[in-house]
Amino acid sequence: MRDTRESRLLLVLLIAIAFALITVDIQGGEESPVDGARQAAATVFGPVENGVSAAVDPIGNAIKAIRESGDRHDRISALERENAALKTKLGSDDRNRSRVRQLDKMLRTAGAGQYGIKGAQVIGIGAAQGFSWTVTIDAGANDGIKRDMTVLNGDGLVGRVTTVGPSTSTVLLATDPDFTVGTRMENSDELGFATGQGDRPLSVQMLNGKAKVKKGDRMVTFGSQADKPFVPGVPIGQVVRIDPSDGGLTRTVHLEPYVGFTQLDIVGVVVEAPRTDPRDKVLPEPVKPKPTPTVTVTVTPSPNANGEYGVEGEDAAGGQVPPTGASRDPNAGTAQDDQG
Repeated sequence: MRDTRESRLLLVLLIAIAFALITVDIQGGEESPVDGARQAAATVFGPVENGVSAAVDPIGNAIKAIRESGDRHDRISALERENAALKTKLGSDDRNRSRVRQLDKMLRTAGAGQYGIKGAQVIGIGAAQGFSWTVTIDAGANDGIKRDMTVLNGDGLVGRVTTVGPSTSTVLLATDPDFTVGTRMENSDELGFATGQGDRPLSVQMLNGKAKVKKGDRMVTFGSQADKPFVPGVPIGQVVRIDPSDGGLTRTVHLEPYVGFTQLDIVGVVVEAPRTDPRDKVLPEPVKPKPTPTVTVTVTPSPNANGEYGVEGEDAAGGQVPPTGASRDPNAGTAQDDQG
């Protein structure tokens, strides 16, 4: 329809009629004069509305399902995030418990040797310092750390401080080939020098070529002048191999260190040396060997071929013990007593 004056008048007229019908319908209530027209329209357009509704409802349901699916996905994602956070927390708790155990063990070691220590955590390994066997710890000059201080953990000697920064330090590990520490053997006081050999046991040159050494013998640090770089009495390891003596002035033995250098986490830097040498006090209690089981023989009385009672049983090897008074030799005949 073209936009003319007549069309605008017609539109205004239709709007006025519509308002009039609405007013009449409202005032008429249930007896409204347009009720019949409404019912007729419902009869005509009802099926059409149902058809349109039937066609549109699946789309609406699909949209609703997608919307609810999104909500479910969000809930699942939230649950997954909560689950991951819980696992992380549990893992963190396990790690914290491990650190608490390490710290407790280290404090007991420091207490036994009367070492004043500054706790630190290993935060880097090797790469920052080249190819040496070193680690970086999160304690430095601001924490009172100085060069040539002894580093230990709950198991024993870790190494010595070589480089100090404001908040970090570099520790040369006892396994490094450039690492050497004076040793003293438990009980016998035989002295030597231990040198790192990477992932192999430490090599110890005993100053006494005729020193009596056996596997399982334990060694601690001998200590240095002014307690730098090593304080005395720190456990190093135990003997696992002894090279044959060649009659020289020294003797070489190999020492398995107590410290697990691939599992370092919590360490302590000795900032205050003990007043007296703790000697062997820091070493753990030696493990006692298990007792040898006692061999027992069970015997029971039983009659022999003549109806006489003897004693038979099993020996330690599980073999049958012949009755008392009977011969072990099958060709010796039947054993009888003096009255037989």
